[in-house]
Amino acid sequence: MSQHTNHHSRGAAQGKRLAFMSIVFAVTFISLAGSFRTPLRVHADDERDEWKVRRGFEIAPVPLNLKGKDRYLVGLGSYIVNAQIPCNDCHTQNGATEFIPTGNPYFLSSIFSGRKQINPATYLGGGHDFGPLIPGSAHIISRNLTPDKTGRPEGGHTFEEFREILRTGVDFDHLHPTCSGSPDESCIPPPFNGDLLQIMPWPEFQDMTEGDIRAIYEYLSAVPCVAGPPAPNPLHNDCH
Repeated sequence: MSQHTNHHSRGAAQGKRLAFMSIVFAVTFISLAGSFRTPLRVHADDERDEWKVRRGFEIAPVPLNLKGKDRYLVGLGSYIVNAQIPCNDCHTQNGATEFIPTGNPYFLSSIFSGRKQINPATYLGGGHDFGPLIPGSAHIISRNLTPDKTGRPEGGHTFEEFREILRTGVDFDHLHPTCSGSPDESCIPPPFNGDLLQIMPWPEFQDMTEGDIRAIYEYLSAVPCVAGPPAPNPLHNDCH
């Protein structure tokens, strides 16, 4: 009877060990499967956008400084800035300086070379005058988006500030405050909010993903600095 009991006990213990090992194996397999899924998903996303990155480098109209930059983000940012939301259309002086003469697609075919060519001297340097919101009020002029001597774009703004601009439209430069009295060329009248950018379509940009905003910032950090007009003009950019 004792021998039978010992044999039964050993069998029960062996069964428990097998059950425990099965549980350990199952947990390990699930953990490993979970650890493999995320890299594969990220890799798939990278593969999905890689054609945009390649195209972004192909269409970049200026030499890019990639030192210390994330190549993937720069290429993706170029695609967004140059192919999806053509920032240079507004952030250059005017239609006459956006393209070089032989690369202006709106010119006569006898002048146009057949290939669009952006003017690198004014690319994203700002200066487009949209005029006053009402007669006699401040003119709304597009800003210089190129990096200054710090290497940060749009007047040296940090990424956090740049993200806030796109999310909320805040104007950190306060170039056209809300008028407290009669409108003049230094302010804009109520109900317009002088704390916000009035022409830039930030209400649409605020819905962009964090990754896309980061890519735009990385690309703008890689383009050449455009000095703009001399100081103290607010469009002046200290390149050195």
